[in-house]
Amino acid sequence: MSNTETSPDEMVCGEDSAAELQVLTPRDVPLGGPRAMTVRRTLPQRQRSLIGAWCFLDHYGPDDVSESGGMDVPPHPHTGLQTVSWLFSGTIEHRDSAGFHADVRPGELNLMTSGRGISHSERSTRDTTVLHGAQLWVALPQEARFVDKTFEHYAPPTLEGGTDGGAWRAQVFLGSLLGSTSPVSTHTPLLGAELRLDAGTVLELDVDPTFEHGVLVDTGAVLADADPVAKDELGYLAPGRDRITLRASEDSRVLLIGGPPFGEQIVMWWNFVGRSHDDVVEYRDAWMAEIDGKAAGASSDGPYGLPEGDPERALPAPELPNARIKPRS
Repeated sequence: MSNTETSPDEMVCGEDSAAELQVLTPRDVPLGGPRAMTVRRTLPQRQRSLIGAWCFLDHYGPDDVSESGGMDVPPHPHTGLQTVSWLFSGTIEHRDSAGFHADVRPGELNLMTSGRGISHSERSTRDTTVLHGAQLWVALPQEARFVDKTFEHYAPPTLEGGTDGGAWRAQVFLGSLLGSTSPVSTHTPLLGAELRLDAGTVLELDVDPTFEHGVLVDTGAVLADADPVAKDELGYLAPGRDRITLRASEDSRVLLIGGPPFGEQIVMWWNFVGRSHDDVVEYRDAWMAEIDGKAAGASSDGPYGLPEGDPERALPAPELPNARIKPRS
């Protein structure tokens, strides 16, 4: 998914201090157009910019596509990151400049690695009536910033269990949890899982104590250890614990993400992750040159590989602000 804000913030993201549990409340962001699909953006924000290498989290739906118009994001670029698509309902058609064409379906991971540059489009399919899911980005570490563009798909098995209080179901799409390990490769250690808990369920999770974790509540309400996290909120848990206990007061679905503190400062602007203001200027200029070149009939590809066809449909980059990036606390 693209960040389609017309005036996106520039952010320098690094390590943040936090209490035992920090609750992050999302802000609503329209994805553009007269019938804009609205997403709830939880990462990044001023209170916290990263959880492990997870640097971006949009949570959306359930949206009635007949009213919202669904998702229709034309070709747009990414650099220095991986996109992670996870749906609860609906289907999204994905096409990218590495030649991958796939349908994103509920309960199936689609992970795209941009490396030095990739372009892709995302559109909800005609048979989608309700669209509901999450889009996340993972920052690539310095040694992997310019890897080749690629795409991976994985349908994780559904794990089931229960306690005296109720039952749970889980899918582990990245990393390891509950005895299940995803085969999908990442450039830093990561955890990503969907957990569904019946009302009254208490689920104890053995986790890596070097990881920091985020608990996004999609439906219902939970206690993360002893602290409440309400619907649409993201609860942050600092490193140092080897167990997380989730208690569901009602039928709930959560996404659990995690990873060791990233250890690098990154600059995020629009759809780019770099290390400096100059990086962002370079990435933006290269994208706009590809759009202009394709419109003029140029046959050579730039780093993003914008396909032949309709360059006017490609999403132009917003104008950069006049000031250079300055670190934020």
